[in-house]
Parts: sequence; structure tokens; C-alpha cells
Amino acid sequence: MPDRYALGGACRVLAGMPAPLGATALDVGVNFAVYSSGASAAVLCLFTPDDLKAERLTEEVPLDPLFNRTGNVWHVFIEGDLHNMLYGYRFDGMFAPHSGHRFDASNIMVDPYAKAVISRGEYGVPGPGGNCWPQMAGMIPLPYSTFDWQGDVSLQYPQKDLVIYEMHLRGFTKHGSSNVEHPGTYLGAISKLDYLKELGVNCVELMPCHEFNELEYFSCSSRMNFWGYSTINYFSPMTRYSSGGTRDCGRDAINEFKTFVREAHKRGIEVIMDVVFNHTAEGNENGPTLSFRGIDNSTYYMLAPKGEFYNYSGCGNTFNCNHPVVREFIVDCLRYWVTEMHVDGFRFDLASIMTRGCSLWDPVNMYGSPVEGDMITTGTPLATPPLVDMISNDPILGGVKLIAEAWDAGGLYQVGHFPHWNIWSEWNGKYRDIVRQFIKGTDGFAGGFAECLCGSPHLYQAGGRKPWHSINFVCAHDGFTLADLVTYNKKYNLSNGEDNRDGENHNLSWNCGEEGEFASLSVRRLRKRQMRNFFVCLMVSQGVPMFYMGDEYGHTKGGNNNTYCHDHYVNYFRWDKKEESSGLQRFCSLMIQFRKQLECLGLEEFPTAERLHWHGHQPGKPDWSETSRFVAFSMVQI
Repeated sequence: MPDRYALGGACRVLAGMPAPLGATALDVGVNFAVYSSGASAAVLCLFTPDDLKAERLTEEVPLDPLFNRTGNVWHVFIEGDLHNMLYGYRFDGMFAPHSGHRFDASNIMVDPYAKAVISRGEYGVPGPGGNCWPQMAGMIPLPYSTFDWQGDVSLQYPQKDLVIYEMHLRGFTKHGSSNVEHPGTYLGAISKLDYLKELGVNCVELMPCHEFNELEYFSCSSRMNFWGYSTINYFSPMTRYSSGGTRDCGRDAINEFKTFVREAHKRGIEVIMDVVFNHTAEGNENGPTLSFRGIDNSTYYMLAPKGEFYNYSGCGNTFNCNHPVVREFIVDCLRYWVTEMHVDGFRFDLASIMTRGCSLWDPVNMYGSPVEGDMITTGTPLATPPLVDMISNDPILGGVKLIAEAWDAGGLYQVGHFPHWNIWSEWNGKYRDIVRQFIKGTDGFAGGFAECLCGSPHLYQAGGRKPWHSINFVCAHDGFTLADLVTYNKKYNLSNGEDNRDGENHNLSWNCGEEGEFASLSVRRLRKRQMRNFFVCLMVSQGVPMFYMGDEYGHTKGGNNNTYCHDHYVNYFRWDKKEESSGLQRFCSLMIQFRKQLECLGLEEFPTAERLHWHGHQPGKPDWSETSRFVAFSMVQI
């Protein structure tokens, strides 16, 4: 094949360059580069938006292994105007699952480095013919950015000063009572940022905003994937969270996300993204082939000796995070969101998976059956995991907030000892459990509760860490809301369609004497006091407080502790209920102000006896007995 030939009469095809990966627009054309170590052939597929909707190709560009491949990177340069075009790839090779290979040239794959993914345009609406998984394609970027950041820079708050609000972007404004112009979108959320500022929040932690398919369960039931913990592409903002959907080939979604970040920063609010690098939407061997599986299955996923998918995520597959290629991909992705999208940090879902050893297939035996020794330390917890090391010492990611959910579905629980390089903080699940038990009156937790108030030094001090390495929370998206924590002793998840088997059974909740919302006046009063007790605890504890969207007004999900699949009022912020519960919301706002006003409630170091004094029912006489229900303290303000 020559090094160039005509494409569609208007463009020319050249050999291209192997770096950077992804589609890179230049003034004279676009360079495409994609990694695939096992493919024997590759084809660049180009679409117009109309052809994509009709699920037909506009143009195919076969790549010559002699001219369009360097090492394991396939590449090509298209000279000409590809504005408003979309792209994907076909890869041919062995389809031999027992050997880790799942190549199928009939499928068109999304580039892992695509900056936007285009498929259905409207949230919750299937494609033509009821198709919930229509053909997807990546956006070809423009050679320049026209977005006006208006001088935006990172706020760079010390982590000890954060008050984090965990928020679902669609759910925040989707309810009709929000009265915003674009409900359930980035623009809709911008309309309500002033509320968060008035509440006292200075950091939002966004539940997943990477591209995912909310209809992935819809073909077999009416359930939605509302939460979004099932990523299709890690560089792409969720297009159906934008007011324009897939208009302008996904650029609207990018610009609206940037606008959200810019406007949050103007109000003194940092933006942290909840990222899901532990698994992807492709699931197990019965799941769809969308991207990683069809490009290089044995690189991107942890595979057992006969090619099965390890499932440390509980979602069918496990991302092969510590493979050299995959960890480079993850770091590239994080850099993109910091440099291009201006986010302030990341919360890593099931982060313990990022500390597990990767699977490495013997390259000598790549096209044959696996032999003994092919798999190296697959899934074994590593003391110094390469990915966490790379992120922690990356020159571009220095200074961003890094928060680990320090456990996974495979039983690896690392709260207090996640590999941290003195940078990473953790969702403190032990704080949640101890505080719940003490405040509901369980014996034996007075001492543990005092440790939580001090920033959990029993977990962090010995490792040279600080109080702010503990992200303190009582409730989060996963589990009971604060109101339900004091209203239900049992979960009520029948509406999820799984016969109430899903969701956590060990909730450490207490209904205050009567089950359900309809209770006597005395029980309702007690519940209000208990919610205030929990919130006071959050705001006077050393460490970083985090609370869940709606807890400040007492949002209820009717006792459902696993609402991942509901796109309706149960997951929507109820602006009408907020007004009805203004007393609790006012209390929460005042408690946040109280915390911010007192330097001693956000210490850089763990409190010492010189500053902290414990009390019981009598000053200076704390009660640490098994049946103690009362803990008090005073702090010396400097």
C-alpha cells in the first residue's frame, strides 16, 4: 500500500503517527492512533451523524500493518476536513475466549480515547426499533477549543477545609419542583449552584458523569441504570446530561460540563468526579462488546487462566488497572479531566481493585492456548501498586484531591491502610458504622465514637497520615438516606425487581420505635433529633465531612437502600420538600457555618490533650463504660 491515497475525493490518507493515542485534530487533518496488541487487522470507520443514526458506515479506511502500525499502535492520518464526522474501529484477529482474545471484525468499536461518544440523543428513550444498544461512535475533535473559561483557575482549597456534597447531576434538578429551564442537565444544575453556596457547601462530588448507557437493563425490564456506575468511555462526559444531547457531535456536552465547573468555581465550589475504573459496561462474557473487549480483551481485563473474567467488582468484569498499558490509559484520562475540564479531584469507586496485581498473558504464547505461568499475580493485593504510585507522583495530577473507596466486591477491605503516599484520603466506612451504632444507642461504642470525633487516629495516625485523610460520612448514595436511617429497621427494595435480595442487609439503622414514615408525634420528634445528632457529629468531627444530596431536608427513598435503577422522584432532589422541611435545612446550614468559623474543628494535625478535653455528665469525667450513651468534649480555640 502506498503511504497516501484519496478518500472520498476530498481527503487523503497518510501513514500517521502512533502518538498521542486517540483522534488528534490539526489544522490540515486528523491523526488517529489506537492500541491493540493482538489484532491482525484494523479498519478506521467514519460516519456522518445521519449515517450513524441509520447504523450505516460512511467510509472505511483499512490500515496496512506495514505502514499504519508501529509496535502495537495502529495509526493513520486523514488530511482534509472531517468536521462533524464520527469514527470507530473494526479489529480482526482470533476469537478464542480461552486464550483471552475476542476479536470480531463485524463489530465497530468505540475508541477508548474518544472525547465524546454519540449514540441515542434523548435520555431514557431507546433507539430506532426499540434498540437500547445502538451503534456508538466517537467524536472527532476540532483542532482548537472555543470555550471561554473566563480566567478560571483551580480553587485549591486545603482538604481539611472541605465540606463535600455528594450529588447526582440529573437527580439534582430533574423533579418538576426545581423550576429550571433545563431539568436534569449540566445547565439545570448550574441554575441551583447558588443554593449550595448558601447551604455552605464548598465541594461537590458528582456521581458518575462519564458516558454510560442508562438503558442497559431496559431491554429485559423497565429498570434504568440511574446511578451510572457502568462506564462506556472514560474521556467522555455523559452526552444525555447536556441540554443539546448529541447535538454538534457531543461538543455541547463537553462545553456544558466545562460551564458547570467554571460556574461552580465562581461560587467557591470545587468539583470532584466519582470515577469507576474498576469495571466497564461490557460486563462478563454475556455482555455487549463495545470498546475495550473488542480492541484488546486480554490487556484491558483481568482474565483467569482459561480466559474467564475475574469479577472483583461484582459487575461481571474487572479492569486490569495495573497492566502497563491500562495504567497509562487511566493516568492520561485523569490528566485530561484536570487540564481540559478543570476538575479538582476524583473519588475512585471500589478503589481497592486498583491495588490488585494485573493479569499478563505470555506474549510468546499470545496466539495459542495458555500454559502454566501465563498469569502473573492476578488479583493479588500489592503493597505498592504501580497505578496508585503513578497517580500519586504524576507531575500534572499533583495537588488534586484523590479519594479512595478503599474496598471492593472481592473482599479486599483497606480502610485505614490503602496505599496512599500521604496523598490519598479514604471514604471512612468505619466512621459511618461506629457513629451509626453509638447514636442509635448500641452498647460498647463510646470509645470508638470518641476516636471518630478525633479524625480516626486509630486508623490513620500510625501511618503518618492526617485527620483530613478521613472522609467522614454517615450516609451516601449507596444505602439509606439520613431520614430513612431513623425511620426503617429493614430495607424495602421490592421495586428494584430482585425480590428484596439486593442492597445491604446490615444497615445499623433504628426506626426510633415505629417502622415507616407514618408514626406517632413522639417518634417523629425523636427522629428529627436523631438526624440533627448525626449532622452535628459530622460537623464537629476532625476530618472531612461529606453528606448526601437531600439529607439536609430529610429526603426519603421509602426505605429502599439501593435505588440504582429508578429514574423518578425517589432519586430526585425534591425542591418542594426542601421548602416544607426548612427547619432541618436551616439547622444544617448553621452547623456548616459553625464548623467553618472554628479553626479547631478542621485541624491539620490530630488533636492533643492540650487542646481536647473529654467530659461526661460531669465536666472532666468522661464515661467510657460499656453502657455509656453520652460523650462530650471541649476544644481550645487558638
